[in-house]
Amino acid sequence: MSVEAGDAGNEATGLAPSRTATATARAWGFALSGARAQLALALLTVFCLLPFSGKAFHIDDPIFLWTAQHVAQHPLDPYGFTATWWSRATPMWYIQQNPPLAAYYMAAIGSIAGWSERALHLGFLLPAIVVVLGTYRLALRFTQNAFLAAAATLVSPGFLVSATGLMCDISMLALWMVATLLWVEGMDKPMRPAYLAASVVLISICALTKYFGVSLIPLLFVYSWFRRRGLGSWIAYLVIPVAILGAFELYTHHLYGAGLISLAVQHKSYVRESETPLGRMLVGLAFAGGCALPALAFVPLLWSRRQMLWGGTVSALFAICFLKGWVDLGSVYQYEKWIQVHRSWVSEQMFFYVAGAISIVALALLDFWRDRDATSLLLLLWVFGTMFFAVVVNWDVNARSMLPMIPAVAILITRRMEAQSVVSGQWRIAYIVPIVVCGAISLWVAAGDMTLADSARMAANYIHEKTKGESSTVWFEGRWGFEYYMQRFGARPVEPGAEQCRFGDLVVIPKYNTALFKFPLKTTQAEIVDFDVPTWVTPMNPDAGAGFYFSGWGALPFAFGPVPPQRYLMARVLQPPDND
Repeated sequence: MSVEAGDAGNEATGLAPSRTATATARAWGFALSGARAQLALALLTVFCLLPFSGKAFHIDDPIFLWTAQHVAQHPLDPYGFTATWWSRATPMWYIQQNPPLAAYYMAAIGSIAGWSERALHLGFLLPAIVVVLGTYRLALRFTQNAFLAAAATLVSPGFLVSATGLMCDISMLALWMVATLLWVEGMDKPMRPAYLAASVVLISICALTKYFGVSLIPLLFVYSWFRRRGLGSWIAYLVIPVAILGAFELYTHHLYGAGLISLAVQHKSYVRESETPLGRMLVGLAFAGGCALPALAFVPLLWSRRQMLWGGTVSALFAICFLKGWVDLGSVYQYEKWIQVHRSWVSEQMFFYVAGAISIVALALLDFWRDRDATSLLLLLWVFGTMFFAVVVNWDVNARSMLPMIPAVAILITRRMEAQSVVSGQWRIAYIVPIVVCGAISLWVAAGDMTLADSARMAANYIHEKTKGESSTVWFEGRWGFEYYMQRFGARPVEPGAEQCRFGDLVVIPKYNTALFKFPLKTTQAEIVDFDVPTWVTPMNPDAGAGFYFSGWGALPFAFGPVPPQRYLMARVLQPPDND
């Protein structure tokens, strides 16, 4: 069912749907095509993301924000400053494990529109729209209903939640989609050198936005070799991004004494050291199925009852092994409340997420088995390569690492539905329902993430109001958005030795954060301040088993149920022991 430009079914450019595709789309209930479809998708994307434009800076957003503010003043030295992100002040070139181009984009927005949350989030609507429209345009090549593929991408939790942040992932994926589209079209007969040249420039920019973008080079090499049944002049174009990345490595080595690509490759984490391979694989399956939720929601339309029974049985076995502890997860979760109290509820949710992952794997394998062409191989390697990186290569499993495969999964869903001939009138509501359900869940999870982010800003404002006018210093532990807002009103990050703390200083310690340690000095009895999170779903909480951004907090990308309040301990420093 794949559609290649130049075939009889496509128009000259391969960008517009054929008459057959339009007729099929109308039969499916999606009468939009061409410019109207793209306008509708863009408006839907804005509609979904605009409510989150006031979201507080969250997780790693401050790293990119500080870098962007530095870039605005020193454009040739993006990481030439220090920040306290771990236990002590550290050069940013060592902290930041991503390349700087997303920060340059943010610097352009901030320099023009200001550095407020709303201005930056509105600026980052553009790459989110490009991802959705890029999926649509690429799906025109491979399916008869590109609108459905783009809509499935939009309503995936991994995409929608990531698009409410300011990190580099959505920008990287936007460049990835356009570069892939240009390369696929450039490989048409006759070959289009301008398309290939534009593609490799975007591949280079993509890789310098997030290093994962470099995987486009082997992915498109294999696709082109398989499509053309051999090597050709096209291979010379793929040398260009390699050369550009080599120049970046040399330049950063000149600036900082270490090549940043090599530094990122060598990055290690205690999470990897405290996990087991089988446990990591199970967590990876849960993250894949949860982030690309349409693969689960469309199961009744994708698979027969017998196939669903087999998939459900395998998923149930994984969930039971997890529940009974037969899969050794390692020591990474041993101190978390969910592993001791809520393991049964987490296991039940894991059943559904793993079932979605099984559907993803089956979609990619059967699509290639059916067609065995360059398109099916591209989608297979796109999905499996992303999952391999997220589970095996990356320092931890997280939704941001699963994000790049979501458009490919959405295209595979559409291709499978076409192969199953799910086009009759009786299915018109049936295939709209999964989109609506996934969209509702994704918006729900995104709202939970926004509530978490906003609670850190609320906590910082509360502390500021409480201590305003005092002469003593306010110290704090924790990072992420909480650090940004605490530093904005003059609070200072405390280091493990706490040498600079003095009698009467206030120390604030969040319960749910990173870079926490036992405060070494005597303090008064702590005041506890709670900020409720009444969302009944959370992407990040170690007591709920959710670790959307960091799997060290939980085996699920997001978890349903009561969400513990965000707790902060506030205490005054007493006279240090040696001064008593």
